[in-house]
Amino acid sequence: MAKSKTDTKKNNFFEKFANAATKFTGSSVAFISATAIVIIWAVTGPIFNYSETWQLVINTGTTIITFLMVFLIQKAQNKDGKAIQLKLNELIAAQQGASNRMVDIEDLSEKELDQLHKFYVAIATLAKKEADIHCSHSIDVAKELNESKLKSNKHFKQHDNESTRSKG
Repeated sequence: MAKSKTDTKKNNFFEKFANAATKFTGSSVAFISATAIVIIWAVTGPIFNYSETWQLVINTGTTIITFLMVFLIQKAQNKDGKAIQLKLNELIAAQQGASNRMVDIEDLSEKELDQLHKFYVAIATLAKKEADIHCSHSIDVAKELNESKLKSNKHFKQHDNESTRSKG
């Protein structure tokens, strides 16, 4: 479904506003301004006899700003997260030998992510058996590669036999 021009303009305005606000709030000027406001508020305490209204001014102001900043920060994090995921997806897709299963894994369920984590734990375990520390595996070939190396390399067989004996 296509967006209307009005929706696109509103999204563009909000996007530009959010980017500008995020950039500003992360700046030294914003920090110095916030610090100055708190100092001015504290200095005016004796003038207002530290009244409830005086306290309410800073409490209300900081609460409103905090409330709005939560949404602004979340939007910025969502955008940054999406950009990082796209960059990682491009690297995975461009790398020969990398498992394309990793593209868009952020859409998987927690259970599916746990299953992938177990694969990587297994790969790490297999990598520890490698003579070459720079050797790496993809999920798709790790076990197969390790089994063929175990069959052809006496060092791996002795290592497995030693670990079996030490457990027994």
